[in-house]
Amino acid sequence: MDAIMDHEAIIRLSVFLGIFAVMALWEMASPRRPLTRPKGERWLTNILLTAFNTALVRFAVPAIAVSAAVLAEAQGWGLFHWVAWPSLAVVITCVIALDFLIYVQHLVFHRVPVLWRLHRVHHTDLDFDVTTALRFHPIEIVLSLFIKAAAVIALGAPVEAIILFEVVLNATAMFNHGNIRLPLPVDAIVRLIMVTPDMHRVHHSVHAAEFNSNFGFNLSIWDRLLRTYRNQPADGHDDMVIGLNDFREPVDLALPFLLIQPFRNIPGK
Repeated sequence: MDAIMDHEAIIRLSVFLGIFAVMALWEMASPRRPLTRPKGERWLTNILLTAFNTALVRFAVPAIAVSAAVLAEAQGWGLFHWVAWPSLAVVITCVIALDFLIYVQHLVFHRVPVLWRLHRVHHTDLDFDVTTALRFHPIEIVLSLFIKAAAVIALGAPVEAIILFEVVLNATAMFNHGNIRLPLPVDAIVRLIMVTPDMHRVHHSVHAAEFNSNFGFNLSIWDRLLRTYRNQPADGHDDMVIGLNDFREPVDLALPFLLIQPFRNIPGK
């Protein structure tokens, strides 16, 4: 475990950079839709926001989920410190449970107005590609970390499960935000298990009925079970409009305004 703890950041960064590079090249080779905004401008904004979030997390709340797992183990807290399950079964169950937590958290951030103010930063991107997966307000990132840490303690999740979950979450988030083209038969099969780009793109539509659907990031079963699944966008993938109607001006998309966006009121709303 000590070896895993020592290399946690390197493992996550290596997987992140590898998946990001693969998705960026895939988008160049087989884009699903033409972009509506200059790619360099969007990528700079999204990557700078990611760098800011990463620095904040590393300095303010470093490895909080992993630290929560270590604390739970030391104190004997959490479900899986009270039951005698095989280690592999515990890891798999914790990864699935945390994936469900992310689904529920995502849905709640859409339903609760003050939380939606934070989350709407993610939805103001007017295009949909691998960098959209990185576009979150810093306060939402910090809140998510504390929610995850509480779940880790309640589960008594082992460190190995946390690192595996974080790696899988980052990889699948970049995949399902990819501006990539999957053959329709392949998409239909893959989305039976995991969220595909065509499935998640619906969630970034300007139509409220569509951006309030398809909340999953990894496993697609949660949307199906809880009836938040929407198969296709009403306007079709080629013609659908991405983003939010209230934030479409260039000034709204600049990094300083993304940081203060949760504190801005929308005239007439």
